[in-house]
Amino acid sequence: MEVLKVIQSRRSIRKYLDKKIVNDEIKVLLESAMAAPSGHNNQPWHFIVINQKELFVKITEFHPFSKMLLTASHAIVVCCDLELDGETGFWVQDCSAATQNILLSAKAIGLGAVWLGVYPQKELVDGLRNMLSLPNNIIPFCIVSLGYPAEEKPPSNRFNESRIHMDKW
Repeated sequence: MEVLKVIQSRRSIRKYLDKKIVNDEIKVLLESAMAAPSGHNNQPWHFIVINQKELFVKITEFHPFSKMLLTASHAIVVCCDLELDGETGFWVQDCSAATQNILLSAKAIGLGAVWLGVYPQKELVDGLRNMLSLPNNIIPFCIVSLGYPAEEKPPSNRFNESRIHMDKW
């Protein structure tokens, strides 16, 4: 799929078919994530792939906006390794770019996906940290819920010229 079409037609998909994503497709998503730009090229990310339904249920017990995981095939938890960040503080941008690459790649290969925010909400960070036994230097940034789409949404035109400023405010 052409990149501009992917970008402009990507939507948050929360309903999935009862069909497992194959490992090769998960690998494509992870390769895309790791192709993201990174401040100082620190690449401070780690990714936890989840496909166990019992873990999805546990997430819904502390994350109030995660009910779509109950029908998801997989989820990818995007994490930051503070030791790899090098104290630049750019890890949020790095993990955001990696997450966007996952979302766009999912659309390009026919999957549905939605970004579930975690960081900086302490209760969500702590919930995932405890559930996944994360070391102290690892911060869970977000969860990407994934599956074959059971819904189709039309493209959303969010272009707003009033938000564009030339040379100054």
